[in-house]
Amino acid sequence: MKTLVLDNPTVFTFQEKEEPTSLQADEALVKIKKIGICGTDYHAFRGKQPFFSYPRVLGHELGAEVVGLGSDTDAIHVGDRVTIEPYLNCGTCQSCLNDKGNCCENLQVLGVHVDGGMTEYLKVPIRKLHPSKILSFEQLALVEPLSIGAHAVQRAEVNPKDLVLVIGAGPIGLSVMQFAKLRGATVVVLDINKERLNFAKEQMQVDFILEAKEGFTPDALRSCLDGFLPTVVFDATGNPNSMKNAFNYVAFGGKLVFVGLFIGEASFDDPLFHRRETTLLASRNSLPQDFSSIIQLMESGKIDIKPWVTHSADFEALPHVFKEWLDPKSKVIKAVVTL
Repeated sequence: MKTLVLDNPTVFTFQEKEEPTSLQADEALVKIKKIGICGTDYHAFRGKQPFFSYPRVLGHELGAEVVGLGSDTDAIHVGDRVTIEPYLNCGTCQSCLNDKGNCCENLQVLGVHVDGGMTEYLKVPIRKLHPSKILSFEQLALVEPLSIGAHAVQRAEVNPKDLVLVIGAGPIGLSVMQFAKLRGATVVVLDINKERLNFAKEQMQVDFILEAKEGFTPDALRSCLDGFLPTVVFDATGNPNSMKNAFNYVAFGGKLVFVGLFIGEASFDDPLFHRRETTLLASRNSLPQDFSSIIQLMESGKIDIKPWVTHSADFEALPHVFKEWLDPKSKVIKAVVTL
């Protein structure tokens, strides 16, 4: 089977590998149909992805068809269209036993810690498959990035009274906006990229957009929120300076949620942190129930990801277009690959 391997930063090669044959009772064989390209993939290509080693088969945003099962199950059948939950948790550590498999102590993520879906066939645990009789393979490939935002908004317990600031209008920021809006919150978006801000306004129907120019201050937020500051701030940039500045934007008694991450230490002014009694949260990956609820929302038409997919390519062309998608001039929101 044809497999695309990232041998080293910036170096993709196609390799022929044997198709998986033997399946354990708890395993399924899926044929990959669509792959969403994530910031993680871009970072890995550049050689800047944390917790990463080469060579690696990328790909964790997946729409696939079930072609084999290790045992019969009422939930999954051969021929089902599925999305794949790429977080392979151990099931036995303290976090897993407390139903927090997203932060498993021994977590292995497809396409990051172990080989992922840039291949024709993939063997995965049956329990990591989420089916839909309605959604297309492309829609199913976008469930995982949506789940990141869904989990972050759930962590913050966003409600209709909240004034929400999302810093960073990339795909993860967009997913946070999506679910904050679904909960009825007022949503403000802050970014340096005008095109992405306009996309958030036009397609996500956020309430306010603000360009993060040099010298940006909390007063700009107050000006569009009737003198108030956001009760919940999500930083989806993974930029250390942005994450540090985010503490200044939180209302007294508010919450700050770090969705993005970077390798290093984050510092903040402790008196400000205490005076505002800020709640600081990290949000990592997502949970099985996030996948299930997103599929239901997409099936009912409450979430439409069509505007997100701005670029596409066939599998064979991916090594050639990948560098183009990295160029800001390409204006990629979300790229999807077809096998």
